[in-house]
Amino acid sequence: MGKKTDEVKQSLLELARIYQPKDPRRFVNEFVHKYRITKGYEDELTHLVKLEMSKMDVPI
Repeated sequence: MGKKTDEVKQSLLELARIYQPKDPRRFVNEFVHKYRITKGYEDELTHLVKLEMSKMDVPI
């Protein structure tokens, strides 16, 4: 994967730690729309957010 993809993932994970979303899919969709990320990565990014929330013991 490219450098920009890794930057997007890191930014998303940082925001997920800050906001601790209750609905990861909605959070990712808003992130993709707001920051104009290329469509098609929603499932992968949602999975990353769910993993991060489970690490932090945040109920999903």
